[in-house]
Amino acid sequence: MSDPAVDDLLRELAPQVVGVLTRRFGDFDAAEDAVQESLLDAAAQWVEEGVPGNPRGWLIQVAYRRMIEQLRNEQARRRREERVATREPPDRRVSPSADDAYETDRDDTLIMLFLCCHSELTPTSAIALTLRSVGGLTTAEIAKAFMVPETTMAQRISRAKQRIKASGVPFRMPAPGERARRLGSVLHVLYLIFNEGYASSAGPDLQRVELSREAIRLARMLHGLLPDDCEVAGLLALMLLTDARRPARTGAGGVPIPLSEQDRSLWDGEAVTEGVALVTGALARGAVGPYQLQAAIAAVHDEAATAEETDWPQILALYGLLERMSDNPVVSLNRAVAAAMAHGAAIGLDMLRALAADGRLAGNHRFYAARAHLLEMAGDRQAAVDDYRTAASRTTSIPERDYLTTRAAQLAAVDHRSRSAGDQALERGSVEVGQVLGGGQ
Repeated sequence: MSDPAVDDLLRELAPQVVGVLTRRFGDFDAAEDAVQESLLDAAAQWVEEGVPGNPRGWLIQVAYRRMIEQLRNEQARRRREERVATREPPDRRVSPSADDAYETDRDDTLIMLFLCCHSELTPTSAIALTLRSVGGLTTAEIAKAFMVPETTMAQRISRAKQRIKASGVPFRMPAPGERARRLGSVLHVLYLIFNEGYASSAGPDLQRVELSREAIRLARMLHGLLPDDCEVAGLLALMLLTDARRPARTGAGGVPIPLSEQDRSLWDGEAVTEGVALVTGALARGAVGPYQLQAAIAAVHDEAATAEETDWPQILALYGLLERMSDNPVVSLNRAVAAAMAHGAAIGLDMLRALAADGRLAGNHRFYAARAHLLEMAGDRQAAVDDYRTAASRTTSIPERDYLTTRAAQLAAVDHRSRSAGDQALERGSVEVGQVLGGGQ
């Protein structure tokens, strides 16, 4: 039986331990295998005996021994004594009490992050590998995000590890020039990890708090490393401003609560204040990027005391800037919703028709959910019900599916009651007309 608290702790510690072993042995692929085995041992032992006083040191020690076993097996099987000896002196390898093997005060996660975003990898492979090795997502979850079969994604991640191993890149923070080249991929990875934690793409839970927290932790570390980078500050601000709403996002049974219906007194005011300060400072310093614009949009939402006070024209203008900067159909979808909120449902529906013709969101449940909302605003209940049901059938998130199904049922019931009342009124009107005419004859 698993313990959620233990699972969360292991997810947080895993990339740190992989970093220690990779730095120690220089073999990222083998280090990850050893750590995975140590995680299985920990998951079984800690649930029964309790979490040790130094869980990170415990994992490092066990994984270190696993690594030694792997290296010895490799020596015996492939006769690579010379290669292993040149990589690491034997006396240091076999001694599990070597001082640097058990460093527990050094967090290599950020180095791991840049390692996974190595220039030898394509952006897609770098993002997939980082989500797996640093973010802790399963191969199935990553495959879902990239819309490819799980076996394909497993092969892609394996090849990425091999390319990093073959490159011989040292395990250390890259030089400033190389770091700048990898930064875009690093930010994208953190963005995806946060999104998966804030709104899980599949499964029984709407949120995976440990993932969003880890993304925020890594973004803070990155901001500490690059305090003057406006997009790093923008991404951290976006995460804080979005995560601030988490306490109000779900109701009983984990059912999602729309932004307009959330109890804003439950929002994390400190996170909102910090996020607003970050994005305000970033926007004032220099060139504006997409993460800063998204953070600015989140700030407009968070600073509104009520849903009715939301400055939709400003949000619409920000989405317009973002759309020109990034040819992303999801941005266009959000812009259409903002246009509907600012200028009426008809305007938004016209924009959605153009987006549907584009074809890039064909089959995406969020398109149908957004259109259902605008159709409901426009008073076309039956069409809204149809789109809510279509959206529910296409999402893999169980809480989202339940919410969309419930919304469709509620709207269908309202439509049925309205139709029934109309039919009864029509029948009463017919009787009254007949009585008048009959009396006149």
